[in-house]
Amino acid sequence: MVIDKVQADGLMSTIESVRKKLDQPLSLGYCNVGTVVEVGASSGGFALGDRVASNGKHAEIVAVPANLSAEVPDSVSDEAAAFTVVGAIALQGIRLAQPTLGESVVVTGLGLVGLMAVQLLRAHGCRVLGIDLDRRKLNLAREFGAETVDLSAGDDPVSAAAVFSRGKGVDAVILTAATKSSDPVHQAAQMCRKRGRIVLVGVTGLELSRADFYEKELTFQVSCSYGPGRYDSNYEEKGQDYPVGFVRWTAQRNFEAVLDMMADGRLDVMPLISHRFDISDAPAAYEVVAGSEPSLGILLSYPQSSEIADRTAFMRTVSIKAASAKTSGQPVVSFIGSGNYATGILIPAFKAAGASLKSTASLDGVSGLHAGRKYGFDETTTDVDAILADPENDAVVITTRHDTHAPFVLQALDADKHIFVEKPLCLTMDELAEIEELAAVKRDRCLMVGFNRRFAPTVVKTKALLDSVAEPIFCQMTVNAGAVPNDHWTQDPAVGGGRIVGEVCHFIDLLRFVAGAPVVSFDISGLDRSGGPERVDNAALTLRFENGSLGVITYLANGHRRYPKERLEVFCAGRVLVLDNFRRLSGFGWPGFRGMRLWRQNKGQRACAQAFLNTIRSGGLPPIPLDEVIEVSRLSIEAAERLR
Repeated sequence: MVIDKVQADGLMSTIESVRKKLDQPLSLGYCNVGTVVEVGASSGGFALGDRVASNGKHAEIVAVPANLSAEVPDSVSDEAAAFTVVGAIALQGIRLAQPTLGESVVVTGLGLVGLMAVQLLRAHGCRVLGIDLDRRKLNLAREFGAETVDLSAGDDPVSAAAVFSRGKGVDAVILTAATKSSDPVHQAAQMCRKRGRIVLVGVTGLELSRADFYEKELTFQVSCSYGPGRYDSNYEEKGQDYPVGFVRWTAQRNFEAVLDMMADGRLDVMPLISHRFDISDAPAAYEVVAGSEPSLGILLSYPQSSEIADRTAFMRTVSIKAASAKTSGQPVVSFIGSGNYATGILIPAFKAAGASLKSTASLDGVSGLHAGRKYGFDETTTDVDAILADPENDAVVITTRHDTHAPFVLQALDADKHIFVEKPLCLTMDELAEIEELAAVKRDRCLMVGFNRRFAPTVVKTKALLDSVAEPIFCQMTVNAGAVPNDHWTQDPAVGGGRIVGEVCHFIDLLRFVAGAPVVSFDISGLDRSGGPERVDNAALTLRFENGSLGVITYLANGHRRYPKERLEVFCAGRVLVLDNFRRLSGFGWPGFRGMRLWRQNKGQRACAQAFLNTIRSGGLPPIPLDEVIEVSRLSIEAAERLR
């Protein structure tokens, strides 16, 4: 991927992209138990005060999908319930192995998942042989009813399995080990009887030997997390459950089964707890995880808080540095949203342009704190209302998910803030009409969409050359956008708006700028692949401009990644301009101009931010006229609707 990007975008752009990616923090954890303090529209039957286990990240307050949560029975303690998700991982591997009463099963790797698998298999009526190097874990496995093989003592697991299975070979092997070696898979195949089953729950090498599997007709399967529904956005994010008659055991129903086993005593996780830490001592907990000290289940506990009365109690603001004095003429800017594009591109652009950075807001706090510390914000917060109510903030930059843009723009206009919103402005015609109406009243506020390409140095030069020609132009924009998975949030019309609204708007604005005239009509056609999603991702959009110019945008997701991503060709008056990836501009037939080449790709983000801040400082006209912002937004929405 890095080599392909170097060839398409250049070395420096690639190095910057890699560094930004490696710099991003990740929220830790996926196992917790707590009390419901608020429910969303799709509550999944949960109510305030319910005690639930879920796969939420480590935090005092977490937002989790209903389908990845389960109510905790009264007889199960919080400490035990915290193991629910890990138990479901073990249970899903067992379900794939399909053990029956009396079968012999090997569990290789007796960590948390392995030791819970031992107990669940015993509850299933299976005979269990546990394999590990750690004698402490082997002792626990024996306490749970398993026979064991001590690899540290030189025991031969294959011979032990033969004795354990009375010479028949074991019925199944569940691999819960973590190793780069392929030996556990090879040994599993040697242990199994003819037509035995092997399920990989952990992480091992996968250099499989055909001979191991061929003669015995063995079955090998990799288990995915804690059950059907995991990584399915319809199940997780939209709450669309699978019918129980067709998918008996989903992720949530596996959670419930694990909790039921805890409630009646067949699954005992208390012996698996090796350490307890308060959240304030979390660094010490991770030192245990990364160090040599023996450990199993490490619990992090949070302070017990009183009942949360209203949503304002969810909000938190953290000071990063002493508030800086506002320099005369230096706009104070706060960011709503601190994802990859904000932290990698926009915040550095605004900082370089001279903005005084006040607050950065994020939903979960992690990315906001990272951005705040890295770029010198005064504070980070989860409270957007506080940012909009702060009289010190001259402007807000909105870089959240697309479906939130319109509500935040309207809130910010009501709060009399200047607004820079990353494209798109909105997703629907109703939202656009509401924004247009309010923006007309707030004419003294600058409302700008991040259509940065018109500010790129090579585009500015292109426009200057074209201004010397008094006749219509033909421009062809080819965008080798690359494929985006169908289940990505940007593809959801209600969340991301799809790629026409979310991305093609950039190029409509670019051609609108280059042509220098309003669009009077357009046509759009999609690549029809039997009604598949490619129809939305591969399209040709033809724009007819008021001055007679013609523009064609060819937006493609079916090309090769080594081909340049964006290429603009302009034909007029016997001359041609060709712009490749915003790095090289070539002129053919232009007196005194043959070309322009940059050391690195420059799509104009910094110049775009600078133009916005200059408008705030001077109070002049917005860098992109409001009527052009509305025009481009309307065209994008209409084009997407027509294509669908």
